[in-house]
Amino acid sequence: MNTASTTFAPAPAETPPQVAPPAIDWATVELPEAWADHLQFSRLSDLRRLWRSLSGRERQPVALPEGMPGAERIPAYVLQEFHNLPNGNYSRRFSRGYAKGFDRSMLGTLREGRPRIARALAGAERALDLGSGAGHLAMALHAQGIGEVWGLEPSPYLLQQAAQAAPQIRWEQGTGEDSRLPSDYFDAVGVCFVFHEVPPRYLRQILAELARITRPGARLAVLEPSPEQWRLGFPSLARRYGWRGLYFRALARHVHEPFLDAWHKQDFGALLAEYGFRLVEDDIGCPFRFFVAERIAGA
Repeated sequence: MNTASTTFAPAPAETPPQVAPPAIDWATVELPEAWADHLQFSRLSDLRRLWRSLSGRERQPVALPEGMPGAERIPAYVLQEFHNLPNGNYSRRFSRGYAKGFDRSMLGTLREGRPRIARALAGAERALDLGSGAGHLAMALHAQGIGEVWGLEPSPYLLQQAAQAAPQIRWEQGTGEDSRLPSDYFDAVGVCFVFHEVPPRYLRQILAELARITRPGARLAVLEPSPEQWRLGFPSLARRYGWRGLYFRALARHVHEPFLDAWHKQDFGALLAEYGFRLVEDDIGCPFRFFVAERIAGA
């Protein structure tokens, strides 16, 4: 499905509600070390454990270290070793490596994908990067000229990297279904590779929360893995996309993405309509599927 995108015209600015300053200075807060930070690569047993995780041969629930900020707000579905990372994104060492290595594993395509989101949201006054990771999309939104940008992310380790790299952006800890952000505040929300990591029932909660925190006319731009490399076989992908299609199919099947199949089975456009958003663009390629929607006034 492809629908034509319309010019973004956010609702007239209103006096924003007063919001308290961030509870934590993520750039400077001292974060505890996780078990993955203590792996010694000179020790054969640790190398074996690392290999079993990275190869996907062994997975275990994420163990949050004692004293980690916001541990009580992190839902169980997040506590998995997504992408075969030892302890997921809850260690200093591997969250730092993931922030750099993920773009490489995507062959640099996200350096085009994130600006595409930012361009779709150009003209906004207050934007949110939902599931901000190390903050690359939030920085792209700021570079697009959006004056006030927030990033929301559950992992303190990724928040710290983001806050150190971009102090001009407001960083908050939380999840999409429990953001605790002000109501009717944002006129733009960007989402990059987040929804496919969420169980369907939580995705509904996230969309309800997005309807709460956005203003009428707000625009939502979403970049997610394409169903092409998930559903098509190697011959079809090779004909359509060449060696890159084969690579992204292999990548999709290798990394641990427990909710990816459920994501591809959903009718996202219908879900958006249920929660007061009108789909204005849906573009399927490889490796991305790109959505743009607008919040309907009065919905």
